[in-house]
Amino acid sequence: MSSTPLTVTAARTTGDAPSRGTYGRVTAWLAKRVEFALTQVDLTLPQYRVLGILVEGSAAASGLAGRLAVRPSSVTAIIDGLVARGLVDRTHQEDDRRRIALRLTQEGERVLAEADLTVDAYMVSIAGHLPDADEVMVLRSLELWGQALANFHQVRAEPG
Repeated sequence: MSSTPLTVTAARTTGDAPSRGTYGRVTAWLAKRVEFALTQVDLTLPQYRVLGILVEGSAAASGLAGRLAVRPSSVTAIIDGLVARGLVDRTHQEDDRRRIALRLTQEGERVLAEADLTVDAYMVSIAGHLPDADEVMVLRSLELWGQALANFHQVRAEPG
């Protein structure tokens, strides 16, 4: 972790300080580009996020809402659509019939793999509008954001 805090300013004054709103606005813009790419494989961003969680292994429906930071009713609607398309199986857990377990089907794994390739190719094509060194850096930064988010969620999930 960085020990020196980054100061966000109203106007970019140094190479180290972004202008106010840069991170949020760019992230929102990128999310919209991901949504656009996903239309090519007939997935919404929330569906893609659910498939991405389920590829890690079977999950309880009740735990998805917290991971996705949405209401349980929203998760139910997303899951219903994925089940109807044959991308997710929904079964009662053997030890507690009130709990529902979710897992990807083979078709769900195939669609997720296709979506990953489509989104990755689209992001690379956008990054290709930068000089080569910057292209490599911006793509690597997305990998680092993935690591940061995984660590963030792990720390938040730990009791204490």
